[in-house]
Amino acid sequence: MRLKSQYVFVIGVVGVIALYFLVRALFGGGHGPNPAAAKPLSAASSIPSVQVKLIPETLRQYDVVLRGRTQATRAVLVKSETSGVVAEAPVLQGTVVAKGAVLCRLAVDARQAALDQARANFKSMQLQQQANAELAKKGYRSPTQVAQSQAGADQAQAFVRASEIALKQVEIRAPFAGVFDHRDAEVGSYLSPGQSCGSLIELNPLLVVGDVPETDAAKLHVGAAATARLVDGQAMSGRVRYVAHDADPATRTYHLEIVSPNPQLTTRSGLSAEVRIAAGSGPAHLAPVSALVLDSAGRQGVRYIRDDGRVAFAPVKILDETPEGAWISGLSGPVRLIVVGQSYVGDGQKVRVATAR
Repeated sequence: MRLKSQYVFVIGVVGVIALYFLVRALFGGGHGPNPAAAKPLSAASSIPSVQVKLIPETLRQYDVVLRGRTQATRAVLVKSETSGVVAEAPVLQGTVVAKGAVLCRLAVDARQAALDQARANFKSMQLQQQANAELAKKGYRSPTQVAQSQAGADQAQAFVRASEIALKQVEIRAPFAGVFDHRDAEVGSYLSPGQSCGSLIELNPLLVVGDVPETDAAKLHVGAAATARLVDGQAMSGRVRYVAHDADPATRTYHLEIVSPNPQLTTRSGLSAEVRIAAGSGPAHLAPVSALVLDSAGRQGVRYIRDDGRVAFAPVKILDETPEGAWISGLSGPVRLIVVGQSYVGDGQKVRVATAR
């Protein structure tokens, strides 16, 4: 029985492969020494490599950064001192008003008549007092009668002043310049003493208020320069006018107020702001944000190279973050900061150092 040609070919290939492995086994092929594998690792090749950057020490102003909001310097409900029906409401809400502007005017009613009567009575008492004084000079009136007539004139004059005040009180005026922000009474409304005509707020100067953490409160003082970046992009500058001495028991923060000019009244009350307050100056280093690491205790810091060429860890505090990097405190003098490989080395470890580009 003849084999087919394709079977002959397969048997031949298998035979050649078998012969190759037989010859290789007989003459020790593939078991010779490998110079590259046999060469022991040098001590230098086991030392990790890092890249460092020399960071100089810089004197930099420290800022306390916090979230805040704008707030009117004063906000009051302008209330009626007398009772009556609102006859006029000459100012629209949202209008800027000067000090003394009439916000609501009550009906005069009988107040003018009461004033006229008081004035007439005062005039009568004055004439009576003058007549008694003349008669006393001639001996027809006693000093007691003269004193009584004088007291009557004084009382009549007091009634005149009271009537004038009552008439003046029908005009509810702005106690200071500001914005008549909201109206509470319209024409025809009846106001009793103590009821509100509307609310008035003072926006020049304007306050920026916030709450300072207890760790930063001691760094701030009245008069410190401050800036605020508002949510709408506006920038404001001013001075600290108040720092609370008693912390909020719930948040353990201290209330702070910054006063800033707002002559055009363009900045509104209630806008969110990022506030920066000058808190002195001191040494700082500008480090790449990527160089910051955490140690085994969870502290944030950086790793650097000591003079003996070994790695050291220093806990730092971030003072400010800028596009160029993070300003940090906690280091002293020029520092060879590890910027590449800092996460793969430990304290006291010997490393190979290269300068980062």
